[in-house]
Amino acid sequence: MAYGDEAGRADETAPVAGKPIGRKGRARAVPKGRQVDPAALDEIRDLLGDRPRQRDLLIEYLHLAQDRFGHLGAAHMAALAQEMRLPMAEVYEVATFYAHFDVLREGEAPPPELTIRVCDSLSCELAGAEALMAALKAQYDGQVRVVRAPCMGRCDTAPVAEVGHHHVDHAGLPAIVDIIERRDLHPTVPPHIDFEAYCADGGYALLRSCLAEPGSRGRIEAVLAKSSLRGLGGAGFPTARKWGFVRAEPKPRYLCLNADEGEPGTFKDRYAFETDPHRVIEGMLVAAWEVEAEACYIYLRDEYPAAREILLEELPKVEAAGLAPPGGIHLRRGAGAYICGEESAMLESIEGKRGLPRHRPPYAAQVGLFGRPTLIHNVETVWWIRDIEEKGTEWFDAHGRNGRKGIRAFSVSGRVRNPGVKLAPAGITMAELLDEYCGGMAEGHAFKGYLPGGASGGILPASMADIPLDFGTLEPHGCFVGSGAIVVLSDRDDMRAVALNLLRFFEDESCGQCTPCRAGTEKAVKLMEARVWDEGLLNELTTAMRDASICGLGQAAPNPIDCVLTHFRADAGLE
Repeated sequence: MAYGDEAGRADETAPVAGKPIGRKGRARAVPKGRQVDPAALDEIRDLLGDRPRQRDLLIEYLHLAQDRFGHLGAAHMAALAQEMRLPMAEVYEVATFYAHFDVLREGEAPPPELTIRVCDSLSCELAGAEALMAALKAQYDGQVRVVRAPCMGRCDTAPVAEVGHHHVDHAGLPAIVDIIERRDLHPTVPPHIDFEAYCADGGYALLRSCLAEPGSRGRIEAVLAKSSLRGLGGAGFPTARKWGFVRAEPKPRYLCLNADEGEPGTFKDRYAFETDPHRVIEGMLVAAWEVEAEACYIYLRDEYPAAREILLEELPKVEAAGLAPPGGIHLRRGAGAYICGEESAMLESIEGKRGLPRHRPPYAAQVGLFGRPTLIHNVETVWWIRDIEEKGTEWFDAHGRNGRKGIRAFSVSGRVRNPGVKLAPAGITMAELLDEYCGGMAEGHAFKGYLPGGASGGILPASMADIPLDFGTLEPHGCFVGSGAIVVLSDRDDMRAVALNLLRFFEDESCGQCTPCRAGTEKAVKLMEARVWDEGLLNELTTAMRDASICGLGQAAPNPIDCVLTHFRADAGLE
């Protein structure tokens, strides 16, 4: 019997004029896929206004939507996808990749209006973050959302909480309750050197001289080639050589300033932007001028709302003064992903995508942002350009100690009397830094160990505090200086618990792209939670992670484990 002969089947399968056809010819009442709510579409169009519907602005627009509506609902994401002519899957995968976007599933209730984030990274845990978290949950009992958060870049004022966008240093329950009652949810902008004050002190004279003499390109590069200035975000690549590689590539070229310092223990970039932002901006623009970059992109972590307010205020002044072309500096906001501190993941994020590291080669100097040659710099690197040009390479290099050259900005936190950013000679030892710049150990604490390069830089005992802190000096001991994030530990700290805190951070922040890192960090945490560590299995696991992970996160994550097994075996229950 033919299908069309069944009662009613012929009418059911017949096409209906003007309506889409489904499987087996059945007419659908609506087009295939998620339907866009007209009201939500109107709200998104009103939110975006006349902003360009560029693919690379997706993350910026997700921020706008979350700031306006308090979360990202399915209706608004579908409307945003239609407005930007993107598949809904792309919008959803980007929104769910970043920790600071509250994405609601279909039918899910919105979160409470107010969120309190409590940092649970190492320095804050040492300062009592766990007790603060418990006190807040007991105080508000579901009326306010209280969540854990990774490092907020304020390790020197631990413990730290964020109420809305208001950071609370040395946070305690009374201070947080007071802020909530006053509804003081906006960032507190600290005093800083603004454009007028910076110019009055000779600021931008270097950039003006460059712009006035376009034929002098290469002059600053030659000066830096004589100095010891290197990339100070962790890799330590000579600055002038990096400029030369980018200049050798065809135009157009770009410059990206990586201000996404998410490494636990690091906060020097925040210090730079919140005290002397134009020193960073001028150094960036000089570098861009030297390599003839078409535009500059500043990628700033979302945990720095005060720095963002400063840049939103100051960058237009730079353009208005003719020191940068209109629209030549783009400020891009991260969304809570440590992996975006890795340069290729940062490029992906600036392009409006998930922050997944790229395979290399090709390198960013050849194929970077939007597929073009790109100069990528750390904030501290460009911070020193003006001083080196004005005071000379001899001045900069003379500050080094123990056979090293230059000055470093060390972020120091933990069990010290005076934490903070310390501008100290490159090659200074931990013992010297502790005594001369930090006022010694905190009251009642005895020096036991230290992290020389943040969470991924390893852990060394106090008996090894005489090693110069610089590139190449710590690697023989299984550590590295990285971005200069120093966390000091005392006799009150269990190194097993310290390493577990660090591995939990890496487990949470793994982008998930490669199995050695994604599965390795999770397995490492489970093994480290055991009463006695399985040393053989941990060694096998860390070797696989180090050898096979795509980027530095998975490759360096085992460092705390290896250091505890080497230097603190009693803490791990192995002695």
